[in-house]
Amino acid sequence: MTIAVIGGGPAGLMAAGLAAEAGASVTLFEKNPKVGRKLAITGKGRCNVTNNCDVQTVLANVPVNPRFLYSALGRFSPADAMAFFEKLGVPLKTERGGRVFPVSDKAIDVVDALFFWVKRAGVTIVNEPVEDILTRDGRVTGVFAGNHDHKADRVILATGGASYPLTGSTGDGYRFAKALGHTIVPPRPSLVPLVEDGTACQSLMGLSLRNVAITVLENDKTIYQDFGEMLFTHFGLSGPLILSASAHMRHFGSKNYRIEIDLKPALDEKTLDKRVLGDFEKHKNSDFVNALGELLPRKLIPAVIEAAGIDPRVKVHSITKAERASLVRVLKHFPIRISGARPIAEAIVTTGGVSVKQVDPKTMASKITPGLYFAGEILDVDAYTGGFNLQIAWATGRLAGLSAAQEDV
Repeated sequence: MTIAVIGGGPAGLMAAGLAAEAGASVTLFEKNPKVGRKLAITGKGRCNVTNNCDVQTVLANVPVNPRFLYSALGRFSPADAMAFFEKLGVPLKTERGGRVFPVSDKAIDVVDALFFWVKRAGVTIVNEPVEDILTRDGRVTGVFAGNHDHKADRVILATGGASYPLTGSTGDGYRFAKALGHTIVPPRPSLVPLVEDGTACQSLMGLSLRNVAITVLENDKTIYQDFGEMLFTHFGLSGPLILSASAHMRHFGSKNYRIEIDLKPALDEKTLDKRVLGDFEKHKNSDFVNALGELLPRKLIPAVIEAAGIDPRVKVHSITKAERASLVRVLKHFPIRISGARPIAEAIVTTGGVSVKQVDPKTMASKITPGLYFAGEILDVDAYTGGFNLQIAWATGRLAGLSAAQEDV
């Protein structure tokens, strides 16, 4: 059995290694000089390998086509993934929210472990871009790469999505799949920075906020809440909180979105009002703009004052109860209107891809083209942040590799 795997990312590496261990002759095609280029930059270079949770929790964090993943995740759970990497010599640790990282905090340790594993398994790595998938009578017969035909009984497409194109995810897989008759659900960015409808963020550019809470509203209805860290940029909002929130905002253009930032989540409004009163007492003869230094980062003060609708030069002792209530409301619900997401090239993952209706969930085999298999982000499945997307890559890659290696398929 000869297998060609296209794409040396997490799904492709997993597929190649498992197929080779199952006895197949495997060639992995990766256009970059080294495998795992995108994997090496995930989790800010730390690599959030998976999430230390059960399969049902993973599925609950997959907003698009979770049922399709039942079989793959049932056969390779987060616990299985953790055991797999520990066996490869990558000690792991679990952090907030169940996120699993290498103890070393180095993504390259995960990449190296996978690279040496596939090499030990006998996988041949060819650093050439695949230009076409070869077929005869509707069945795959190999790939065309480096000006040569490479024969193969099976082909596994694991080319990723369209995010981070500099790492090699340039959407080639969509083109190959479409040419073979597959439906491509239009790719869109997910886990991506957000663009403000306005100019407030521009004045706050570079300001990072920790330990804040956000609420995402879609047409004034709450659809998501979270707590953590975020960043103001020249175009809008970024940071871990915002990337997670973006996955829930899927209808730009047809629905209105607003993010409300709770700048003091540890205090309820009544307690916060007492805190404000205390600060006001200390600065009762000062201008209002000079009375918030103990409450807020300096850069944020003018924006909060503007949102509260209070004259920055009014004396603190002249501020009315209604104005103070307005300030407290803004501190708990600082509003940023969102017009859309940044380009797909800046997204961590892509939503959309090969329609799962045309893929057998028990084998990852194409229902249209015999001998063709899919794994990872090229499929129309994506998850929220927290290690869930990599778990999908490991599980679908493993299933595709083992299925493709079976002679009787």
